[in-house]
Amino acid sequence: MQKEPAKERIILGIDPGTVVLGYGILKEVNKKISLITLGVIKMGHLDDHGLKLQRIFKKTSALIAEYKPDCVALEAPFYGKNIQVMLKLGRAQGVAMAAALNADIPIFEYSPRKIKQSVTGNGNASKEQVAAMLQTLLSFKETPEFLDATDGLAVAVCHAFQQNQSTGGKNYSGWEAFVKDNQKRIR
Repeated sequence: MQKEPAKERIILGIDPGTVVLGYGILKEVNKKISLITLGVIKMGHLDDHGLKLQRIFKKTSALIAEYKPDCVALEAPFYGKNIQVMLKLGRAQGVAMAAALNADIPIFEYSPRKIKQSVTGNGNASKEQVAAMLQTLLSFKETPEFLDATDGLAVAVCHAFQQNQSTGGKNYSGWEAFVKDNQKRIR
């Protein structure tokens, strides 16, 4: 009997920002995820918004060229108190999307609440709680300098989990129950 070939894909997750953009890259083989890399693109030193957008496009394009993701998942901007901030975040997200689309890579978008819910089981989790859960899930010890990096990684994990929802519609009462039923998905 011949074995079915492993289903493998690379997912680039992006947490858009105009001062710091976070990203995380996962490898998924047969629904098991493992960390490739995570990091940030810093733009605080740039005064011009156009230069920040150009940097986002160039750096995102470079990540795509280096890691060749099969898809890009992005965190959707959310409305806070300042509409100008939301506009700038929307532009940053749009430029990252354009880099992916320019390389013919499909894009997916998730709300911050959906990402947190997917990773921690709590849609109101803090950045620190998300980072701690990712360290447990993906077995990495080092704490990134910026939580934006783990936020980008969380988007990739959320996408992997959304695409793998072959749980037969099962609902879980908490994170422990989910992890117990899904040991095969964690490396």
